[in-house]
Amino acid sequence: MADYSIRGCIARDAATIAHHRTAMFVEMGVVPTDELARALREASAIGLEAALRDQTYVGWLATTGNDAVIAGVGVHIKSQLPRITEDGRRLTTADLPLVVNVYTEPEWRQRGIARTLMKTAMEWSVARGFDRMVLHASEAGRPLYASLGFLATNEMGWTPQR
Repeated sequence: MADYSIRGCIARDAATIAHHRTAMFVEMGVVPTDELARALREASAIGLEAALRDQTYVGWLATTGNDAVIAGVGVHIKSQLPRITEDGRRLTTADLPLVVNVYTEPEWRQRGIARTLMKTAMEWSVARGFDRMVLHASEAGRPLYASLGFLATNEMGWTPQR
């Protein structure tokens, strides 16, 4: 039996999710200063609270018996232009679920919690009728996502020279 449970996120969880989001980016090495980390956490909490309220963000948290949050996953629901479904059989204008903020507190890692959270998000996606989910994987997360059936895509990025 697991020593944690999974629950859905609500608007008052925004600060906790913002903490996870910031810690994830700090660990990935993309937040160079404490000042930027603080700014990211504060701005994320505001944005996440609004997105949780308008349901463009759905998430789940793993909690211990004393309600301590130990991990989380979120889905940012993005509007899409009409496109052909992944199976090539029909046209869809359905939103696209983007998995974000997958984070487990360090002392709780390697226990299958992120896998359970990802499966929860994937089951939610199927129940909602989405034909795909996407995410941007960190190097640390790639093995998990690949084991769950996520495939690398042809996505590329561009940043203007400054």
